[in-house]
Amino acid sequence: MSTNALFTPFALKSLQLKNRIVMAPMTRSFSPHGVPGADVAAYYRRRAEGQVGLILSEGTVVERPASSNDPNVPHFYGEAALAGWQHVIDEVHAAGGQMGPQLWHMGVMAEHRSGWKPSEQFEGPSGLLKPGQPAGKAMSENDIADTIAAFAQAAADTKRLGFDCLELHGAHGYLIDQFFWAGLNERTDSYGGDDLTQRSRLAVELVKEVRRAVGEDFAISLRLSQWKQQDYAARLARTPQEMEVWLQPLAEAGVDIFHCSQRRFWEPEFEDEGSDLNFAGWVKKLTGKTTITVGSVGLSGEFLAGFAGEASEPQSIEELLRRLDRNEFDLVAVGRQLIVDPNWVEKIREGRGDEMVGFSREALRTLV
Repeated sequence: MSTNALFTPFALKSLQLKNRIVMAPMTRSFSPHGVPGADVAAYYRRRAEGQVGLILSEGTVVERPASSNDPNVPHFYGEAALAGWQHVIDEVHAAGGQMGPQLWHMGVMAEHRSGWKPSEQFEGPSGLLKPGQPAGKAMSENDIADTIAAFAQAAADTKRLGFDCLELHGAHGYLIDQFFWAGLNERTDSYGGDDLTQRSRLAVELVKEVRRAVGEDFAISLRLSQWKQQDYAARLARTPQEMEVWLQPLAEAGVDIFHCSQRRFWEPEFEDEGSDLNFAGWVKKLTGKTTITVGSVGLSGEFLAGFAGEASEPQSIEELLRRLDRNEFDLVAVGRQLIVDPNWVEKIREGRGDEMVGFSREALRTLV
């Protein structure tokens, strides 16, 4: 199939993209003490030189004492870390690219394999790592207000440093998603409850504050998933009607782009609906907003298995192109292929399929 749809320009508010390919946020842990260095800047610059349309950074944490469980995950606060991010965006712009940071709070997490711990307890809606398994503290309303303020400050710094957009990490069982998920949100106040709309209050308030911090013309993306790292079978919305009730308030609060994380992009979101639309397809249909699809693009195996050690080989993107041609979604995020090959986009455009490389866990040990 023709790859023309992938290489059509795309514009939205602060974004003017040369193509529809997004570098997905992929944690790399190469920022000692939370400070991205010259090697991180060069890593992102190579993707800009490789013609990625939009680069979304690895998750970078906001200013809360226990927002991270990894000492080498970058911060998006503090003079040294923000100076590092200034260098990153300057390098990306010098290479003709566009980029946004993914702003992150991990919530209640397991301790890092190194034994490193943050200065305070992990925090989440009810202090749970998994349903029924405490591993941190339940956030007070003051904690929630301070967390929302930390995201808003990071958003303001994003714009001040000259980034082109930002993304909020609301997926994969991290803090925002922990509030969405009834399995981890057992609160009885206005930030919890049996209804998903009630459990979305933190996210809606957070998006509104971020929007106030950056203004109306700056693009805001929100990454979402049904599955959780704690439970791959978890579902927040079991029908299109439940999904619309969940997402419409977020769209109204200020989300411009929904980044819809699936483990495999080709799987239909609602099998009982007689439609093969994937997660991003349904979200675009229900909200009218721009959507990004993601999930094992260009590889034979899904990414969680890849990080666990299962090797993946290059795979055809014909199904992706078919769905993009019919406007099921607007943008396509690619993770592991862009970890191992900064020139993947050019190889796709030029039909150099024989030069594609696979992914193995060893690729995570270096910044190529």
